[in-house]
Amino acid sequence: MTATQRMIVTGRVQGVGYRNWAVNRARALGVTGWVRNTHGGGVELVASGEEEAVGALVEALRQGPEMARVDHIEVLAAQDAKLKGFTKRLGT
Repeated sequence: MTATQRMIVTGRVQGVGYRNWAVNRARALGVTGWVRNTHGGGVELVASGEEEAVGALVEALRQGPEMARVDHIEVLAAQDAKLKGFTKRLGT
């Protein structure tokens, strides 16, 4: 079964390679979607794929790369999207 989730990640997640790390992790899991910085200093993601793979991505996002500090992840259901690949977008 497929799942699509929208996530807002807060903490020290900008300027530490979090988006590039998230892109690489998502691609490794076969998840499609995108990631971008938010004005508030967080990171927003939309991820779509097999339910287990999206769940594994959410768990990985809680750790992030070495220099990051994740304080909170808000996970929201999102409409299924026909996304290709996993890309880094410009911030909001």
